[in-house]
Amino acid sequence: MRILVPVLALVLATAAASPTFRYQLDGTQSEVNARVAFMGLASKTAHFPRMSGAIRLTPGRLDTIDMDVELDARALTAGDKSTTETLKGKDFFDVVNHPVVRFEGQRMTMTGPVTARLDGQITARGVTRPATLTITFRQDPAKATGRDPILLSARTTINRQDFGMKAYSLVVGKKVTITINARMVPG
Repeated sequence: MRILVPVLALVLATAAASPTFRYQLDGTQSEVNARVAFMGLASKTAHFPRMSGAIRLTPGRLDTIDMDVELDARALTAGDKSTTETLKGKDFFDVVNHPVVRFEGQRMTMTGPVTARLDGQITARGVTRPATLTITFRQDPAKATGRDPILLSARTTINRQDFGMKAYSLVVGKKVTITINARMVPG
């Protein structure tokens, strides 16, 4: 009987454990934009049209999320050719030497039924800094089944100078607001 009780407890705990689901970022149905103040009166926005990534999600343990997303900085576009070339150049993303911008999320705290804070880190230009995304899910992620897509929007603000992007400080703002609209599909 002494052996049976621990074995039974282990079986019940294993059966009650929540499964982990893997999702892939649908790059064709997702978008990432970075907006910065320009000349104190307007703003400039960079678009990242090529991206890839994955998320592992355990509905019963949302705090154990594992997210890894890469943006192809070589594909970034901006409002005009000159701005696009400047952003790709050595003063900003330096895409020749650092073609990828990466976000890795490690810990999520639900702040409401469909809202959360995701702590992780962003790497750009070879510099890695902590970042926190404020996320809104279209549906409660605790009810994910692993069969339906997960739709979310997220936002964070970073200081571009923390990543070595210090050029044009008199005309380009320091704070960059990053917005994400993502579609994650089972896989």
